[in-house]
Amino acid sequence: MARRLYACAFLEDFIVLYPVYALLFADTGLSPAAISSLFVIWSVAGFVFELPSGLWADVFSRRRLLAASPLLTGAGFALWTFLPSYPSFAAGFVLWGVATALRSGTLQALVYEELARVGAAGSYARLMGRSQALGTTAIMLANGVAAPVLAAGGYRAAGVVSVLACVACSALALTLPESRTASTAPDAPDRAGPDRAGPDGERPEDAGPEDAEEDEGPFLEVLRDGWGQVRRVPRVRGALVLAAAVMGFAAMDEYLPVLGEAMVAGAALVPLLMLVVGVGETAGGWLAGRGVRWLAPALVGAAVCMALGAAGGRVEGIVLVAVAFGVIEWARVAVEARLQEQISDRSRATVMSMAGFGAEVAAVLVFAGYALGSVWAGPQVLFAVAALPFLAMGVALWLPRRRRPPASGPRDGV
Repeated sequence: MARRLYACAFLEDFIVLYPVYALLFADTGLSPAAISSLFVIWSVAGFVFELPSGLWADVFSRRRLLAASPLLTGAGFALWTFLPSYPSFAAGFVLWGVATALRSGTLQALVYEELARVGAAGSYARLMGRSQALGTTAIMLANGVAAPVLAAGGYRAAGVVSVLACVACSALALTLPESRTASTAPDAPDRAGPDRAGPDGERPEDAGPEDAEEDEGPFLEVLRDGWGQVRRVPRVRGALVLAAAVMGFAAMDEYLPVLGEAMVAGAALVPLLMLVVGVGETAGGWLAGRGVRWLAPALVGAAVCMALGAAGGRVEGIVLVAVAFGVIEWARVAVEARLQEQISDRSRATVMSMAGFGAEVAAVLVFAGYALGSVWAGPQVLFAVAALPFLAMGVALWLPRRRRPPASGPRDGV
């Protein structure tokens, strides 16, 4: 499964349109306000379909949803390529938002369950981290390929290459293993995560008078089971909040080019600085799954590196920023794996989509905060301030460990 997962991750992000689609919009005649409205449409589509997509993934075939996702994205790129206009751009972003929602939570659930079925759940963080690192590598390669492709065939050539990558990704997704089927998924055996089942095998979310599910459809069953896990099990709730926070506040990377331009006083060297950060993020992905017990101090260290690297205002500071985002990428996989360990198969994709929805909310707060803060401060200061949430998360994880009294006496053998 690993090779097919890696290939899918690479093809999904080998999109030559990524670095130039904003230019395509502008060259078509769209104003900055119109382009911004397209981004709003994109975000709204992702919000609307995030939670429903998790339910679909827990009721229907996850492999088929993963195959449909790049086809929807490719259809949107085809509209942009052959019918460039505002309505086509808007429709393309809706398709892209739906496609992202279909994949969010679905891929993680499929990979974790298939690994767990063969007793290799411990490899989850390593596989997901490496797949994300390959996605980052694909983005960097696509950025490098974009210039010669544009020179050879313009936006149409870039669009065709991007659509072909999406089609290839869809075909590969159909080869991913899936033990569960759409017809048996709602009734599939339910494995609770560690420390969640009671002495008789009862899960907290199954307790109480709400057990009667005979008259409920599969969507309601899955939704209630997922919400029950989050509401009743503190460890699930805490892991979900942490995962959403790390993923959401990482959206600060959207402003890295602005920070880079401020550091070098010009745009010519910005791509080189972004390459440095890309290398850091790739390294973080490849190291995912290692040293997870150091999650708390690692988040604190990432916050310090981000603040010092950005606030210094010197071009050398981008190295510290790259280290920070590399650690954040590593931590993102670690907290996602922690959440996977706490939830059950029955509504796994639904709970992961809840985390994705929370991450979108946090990302919107980041965007709004940056827009508001930019009135008074430059990107260096804003990045230093953006390090505070990661510092708070690290400290919050660290303090309970330091306060926990050491076990002694008869308790050692319990």
